[in-house]
Amino acid sequence: MSDLSALHPPADRTVFFVSDGTGITAETFGHSVLTQFELRFKQVRLPFIDTLDKAYDAVREINEACETDGKRPIVFSTLVKAELSTVVRQSNGMHMDLIQTFVEPLEQELGVKSTHTVGRSHNIADSEDYKNRIEAINFSLAHDDGQSNQNLSAADVILVGVSRSGKTPTSLYLAMQYGIKAANYPLIPEDFERGKLPGDLMSYKKKIFGLSIAPDRLAEVRNERRPGSKYASLENCRYEVNEAEKMMQREGIRWMSSTTKSIEEIAAMILQEIKSSKRGY
Repeated sequence: MSDLSALHPPADRTVFFVSDGTGITAETFGHSVLTQFELRFKQVRLPFIDTLDKAYDAVREINEACETDGKRPIVFSTLVKAELSTVVRQSNGMHMDLIQTFVEPLEQELGVKSTHTVGRSHNIADSEDYKNRIEAINFSLAHDDGQSNQNLSAADVILVGVSRSGKTPTSLYLAMQYGIKAANYPLIPEDFERGKLPGDLMSYKKKIFGLSIAPDRLAEVRNERRPGSKYASLENCRYEVNEAEKMMQREGIRWMSSTTKSIEEIAAMILQEIKSSKRGY
């Protein structure tokens, strides 16, 4: 029991991301702030809170977390409608309201009322940037975890690393935020025994970027998925990480450790390395 508790320590605080849209903006902002604190957070997204009934349901959920934890939850909110925001602010949480914090002061400074339109930041369906992002997301999903070797020539970057080293979330973040077509391939024991990269990748070595991870962190992550398995054992994680790093060094592949890095930091380094001219919002 003690070993499991060490792998899964309790969260220090519950955090809610509340939005009348997808919640991605609230979550992205919240993550940027929370990474400044070396604490563990239980994260709950409450998207599409677009009616009073849903707002009161959100209040109940936040209050239940407060009662269970014995501490006020942190609430990051991007609710545009004032009546919904007013309801949610009645909950027993510490509220970080992005609309009230930024939009209302800008209205005063600019002398213009905002449109208060839900999801306006995503209303760019006709723009070239939006189309590029959709194409990049579809590409990244089709090329996730080595599912396809088709059209790798179209990839902006190909991420490699052992299973659960952060390749998939990084690929999708690059696609969603920057329109980067990112494929990713897992490095597996068969590759280490053969001493070579997967054959499909040899022609695209200049596009490859590697992710590694500390073995103890990898064991923790894998135990959440397959507890007690050889796949998640610390010994196996040490072997795979060591072999993967040796392979990347031998093949001259640029790589970094994702252990203490946020997705944003990993993506920024990859963008710098591939010198992409694409931009995001």
